[in-house]
Amino acid sequence: MFPFLNFFVADHTALEQKLGIRFQNPDLLIEALTHRSYINEHPSWRLPHNERLEFLGDAVLELASTRFLFEQFPHKPEGELTSFRAALVNTDALAEVATALGLDQFILLSRGEAAHTGKAKKNILADALEALIGALYRDQGYETAEGFIAQHILAALESVLSTQRYRDPKSVFQEKAQAHVSITPVYQVVDEWGPDHDKRFLVGVFLGDERVATGEGASKQEAETNAAREGLTVKGWNKK
Repeated sequence: MFPFLNFFVADHTALEQKLGIRFQNPDLLIEALTHRSYINEHPSWRLPHNERLEFLGDAVLELASTRFLFEQFPHKPEGELTSFRAALVNTDALAEVATALGLDQFILLSRGEAAHTGKAKKNILADALEALIGALYRDQGYETAEGFIAQHILAALESVLSTQRYRDPKSVFQEKAQAHVSITPVYQVVDEWGPDHDKRFLVGVFLGDERVATGEGASKQEAETNAAREGLTVKGWNKK
């Protein structure tokens, strides 16, 4: 749950100190951490929400991570580099970084959004981190943004490789399940909702009669992947 704060408008330096960054235009930092829901609840708020900065930050992050991996692994094929990048910059990974940086203490949210947990909270955190990258790019240019990305996001590469987080979670979960309990996982749809054009699925991953974990997604395949990823965490099989 987000600690609902009335933000640090009067003293934005609190987060700057945490980040080790001094913004030339502090409004960019505040905008990066302004969620759409906050403006819906406070229509007189003087700054826009962070979605445009998130769009920009996502592009900067993709370029920086792609460039890093391209130079780090000159002989790796495109498919492996894509897997490495996905593991470094997926929602879960970015949400972990955002939490470590303390962004959850500073994001401006409506009271309803502030109460969210789980996947919804991770999405908010990951989006805010991307918006922060976009703000940093606008404020100080690409090199500074790239340095921030390298320090806080790309530094996880060694862990990603050692724990094989770049691999398909379903394949890894099946291998671990067969090795540890000699059972092949089974996936079942637990629930589905929404109109046909915006369907959501909740899928459970089972080892025998045990429902190990569930995962949500816009397709059954995505939900299965998320269930497998969560199952690895529940079982402690995502460690080296």
